[in-house]
Amino acid sequence: MKGRGFENVVGAARLYINNIDKIERNDRDGAKTMEPEKLSKTSTTRYLYEYLEDLSRAGAQDFYVGGARGGRTGQNGMRRQNRQNAENAESAESVSATQTRRASTQSSRPEPVEASGGAPVSAASAPFRVFEPTGDATAPEFAERTDRLRVICADVARCARCAELAASRTQTVFGSGNPTAELVFVGEGPGADEDAQGLPFVGRSGKLLTDMIEKGMGIPRDSVFICNVVRCRPPQNRNPRPDEAAACRPFLDATLDVVRPKFICCLGSIAAKNLLGVDVPIGRLRGKAHDYRGMKVVCTYHPAYLLRNPPAKKDAWADLQLLMREMGTPAPTK
Repeated sequence: MKGRGFENVVGAARLYINNIDKIERNDRDGAKTMEPEKLSKTSTTRYLYEYLEDLSRAGAQDFYVGGARGGRTGQNGMRRQNRQNAENAESAESVSATQTRRASTQSSRPEPVEASGGAPVSAASAPFRVFEPTGDATAPEFAERTDRLRVICADVARCARCAELAASRTQTVFGSGNPTAELVFVGEGPGADEDAQGLPFVGRSGKLLTDMIEKGMGIPRDSVFICNVVRCRPPQNRNPRPDEAAACRPFLDATLDVVRPKFICCLGSIAAKNLLGVDVPIGRLRGKAHDYRGMKVVCTYHPAYLLRNPPAKKDAWADLQLLMREMGTPAPTK
């Protein structure tokens, strides 16, 4: 089952946190463990980040990616890594770094750090904007899904699978919005404004998308989730290459596994083709609802295309009306 591997990693991390006083750390300095009841929500989230970061440094980052694709590979790899971690003590340098981080961290989110020049981005050198949720914080699973999305966000920031994108980006652009949203908008990739701010759809295209959501559909932008096929800006705003989209696909799948929307709106041909796995022009994908793993998908033009071709806005409005009918959402009164 897709997503099970990632859930196993998070589950193992939470088990580690909840039983931290029972686990032999084998730290060379004999560091003492903390009692679970003394771990605040902030501390729990922080220790979750640190645990997964330790696994990533140990070469376990692909367990999450493998889990997003298949599940069993991630689970078995996690077990092997746990056995190895139990048998091998951390180096003095790693222990010192971990203790320093725990002592200095005052919030539940990791702080972005500057990447060095154009060198390949590593787990310790990737800058990123921490995912901040919108929507109703009292909704069921809101906090849990937020924590899981923050872990994926940090994993995205450490990614250097696409050397050209990793070297040229200012920062990764994970996504934004409501972690319990029923509707997710998927674009193709960040532009210059998004690369600068670390948020999707914040430039002129973003303003038009906001109008499409709030004025066209009559719902707040904060109620939906927005992300892209690739999480790094392609140089000169070129289209993402197929290998780049494929390298970033596990992050898209994992994000959808956490949010679990009922509806997806693909913005543009690249988003639609990559999500649905088809090679069909956007004109032929429009006008009907598609199925993707039980989620209804409506395809429309990218806001950037609409800015260049204003007459196409009437077609995009028809697509939004189709989406609203599928969702059972009445059109707003003018």
